[in-house]
Amino acid sequence: MAFFTRRPASPRRRPRTPAIAAGALVLSVVLAGCGGTGAERLADTPDTTDTTQARPGQPAPDPATPVAPARLAGVGPATLAGIPKNARQVVLVTGRGKDSPVSQVVLYRRTSAGWEPGATWPAHNALKGWTDDHHAGDLHSPIGVFTLTDAGGLRPDPGTKLPYDRSRGFTIAGTGFEGEPLAGSFDYVVAINYNHQPGTSPLDWTRPLGAGKGGGIWLHVDHGGPTHGCVSLPQEHMKELLRALDPAQHPVIVMGDAKSLAR
Repeated sequence: MAFFTRRPASPRRRPRTPAIAAGALVLSVVLAGCGGTGAERLADTPDTTDTTQARPGQPAPDPATPVAPARLAGVGPATLAGIPKNARQVVLVTGRGKDSPVSQVVLYRRTSAGWEPGATWPAHNALKGWTDDHHAGDLHSPIGVFTLTDAGGLRPDPGTKLPYDRSRGFTIAGTGFEGEPLAGSFDYVVAINYNHQPGTSPLDWTRPLGAGKGGGIWLHVDHGGPTHGCVSLPQEHMKELLRALDPAQHPVIVMGDAKSLAR
């Protein structure tokens, strides 16, 4: 049976989702859903600016001269244009290369001085790297900007503000591409809204773009190897991320290989 942990601040109700049997990663991923981005956009500039203090032996800066805002590292204007205007949290996933399954993750928060980065975490993405045109089973992670609205997992809610669906449907077994065990990979997940219906469990089967465009693209616990399309983080960092994400800050994920993100 599935267990749902509800946040009082969230007025929406999730459809209950039947548990699915333990199986290979491809089965569990195929049985989950993901969806698109919002329409509002922004330029990467803050609402206000600050000035810095003078260094010893140097004159103080002119207070009338604004300090350059902190920016999302390696993110170019075309990618920035896809970030919703109301977003105050960005999970930036930067892949090592277009064909690489290795990436890194940084959680940024927007302040009066611009985008402030947190720690850098190691991560994996899909076996064959990244694509601008994701399809079911292509073993690529989709490039783009996607909202983050829904979480869940096999284990109890670690303290997230996102709606959290605790369910046995997140059970997984088998081995990954490098022979590593997959058990525990879905202990904690966040649905990436690529072809996922926002406001539903990560397990929800709805595919707004159609089944051919794939789905089940999640942030989940790293199992030590490439994924089928998801982004995976070590368990301690997944728990940190879940506790940090706040729906009131309209979090999004910006994901892709470094060259694509720089566009």
